[in-house]
Amino acid sequence: MGGCVSPFAHGAHRQCQMNATLKAESEKLARSWMQHDAGWLRDYLVAGVEDPRINVQSILTRQFLLHVTGHAALSPLMEEEYRFSVVMNWLLGLAEKAADREELELVLFALRRGADNVEGLRIPSWVGQAFTALPRSSAGVPIPNYIESFLDGTTVLEGKARAHEPSLDTFCELWRGALSGAAASAGQAERAEPPKPMGVSVLEPACGSANDYRCLHSCGLVPLLDYTGLDLCTKNIENARALFPGVKFRLGNVFEIEAPDRFFDYALVHDLFEHLSIEGLEVAVRELCRVTRAGLCVGFFQMDEIPEHQVRPVEDYHWNMLSMRRTRELFAQSGFEAQVLHVATFLREKTGCESYHNPNAYTFLLQASPSERQGLPGMSRH
Repeated sequence: MGGCVSPFAHGAHRQCQMNATLKAESEKLARSWMQHDAGWLRDYLVAGVEDPRINVQSILTRQFLLHVTGHAALSPLMEEEYRFSVVMNWLLGLAEKAADREELELVLFALRRGADNVEGLRIPSWVGQAFTALPRSSAGVPIPNYIESFLDGTTVLEGKARAHEPSLDTFCELWRGALSGAAASAGQAERAEPPKPMGVSVLEPACGSANDYRCLHSCGLVPLLDYTGLDLCTKNIENARALFPGVKFRLGNVFEIEAPDRFFDYALVHDLFEHLSIEGLEVAVRELCRVTRAGLCVGFFQMDEIPEHQVRPVEDYHWNMLSMRRTRELFAQSGFEAQVLHVATFLREKTGCESYHNPNAYTFLLQASPSERQGLPGMSRH
């Protein structure tokens, strides 16, 4: 990090440089979120397909952090989490459509018999394969049969499903145990060495109401990080601070990040850039790259392999379809090379799943280019 300098001590002189257009855009963005109830904001992006426990882009972000904090040896367990993600999303969809518990019991019965359908419902091959392989061990970590647990433990009352939460928490528990075990082993091996400095510094603009931080905490990743979350919306920051008192959640603007150059080791971004004007997108990427030293993990929900960005204003903000090539070039201009993952293709290759809910989801794993790195710690690739 940047020594003992506060990242927010240098912002005042930069704030005045934001042009009037971006100031107006910032005000509209803040207003578009502040109009919502605080409780709705707290729960909005942590349920269903956006639940960070099973959302594959959130999982990719956590695994990015596992790699850069020196836990690449746990890669086999990371591979298992991709399968967990697609299977649990399928099971949640199944439960939501179930009229009663008997439907879930029939699916479990079919899986135990190795059947690929039950009363007209096709069970995807990748669900059956996962069920057959469980329980199993990966990277020395025992993985329970979360499919059986979910189908056994989910209730349906008057057509409304109540998902079995311990099953959804499976990998949070596994990661917490694996990381605490790794920390204990490292402590025994390095007892005689002087204390290590605080973990890698991570910035997350547009952090919402600690949407993804919740899972970083549940998975046991937080002790490895020196985390700072920024958001334009006061209600989001108040929610995040209420959930995690003492964590550095601050009001902040991605157009003017109040920090010195290369202050943070890494940055995380989810579903932000599509909501900005094209000028805002370009400024935000430059500013984020300015304050980031080694790498970024960026999730996009509206991207395609088109020649140019498609601008789609919606009330006080945007819902743009971004050009993958243009966005990649934009990061390259700021000194970061991208490994691009088309999420649906990535999952199909990893798990056999061909039914990802969003065909326009992409994740960029970005690393400082060789000319910029000059001895900076590298980033292992998936």
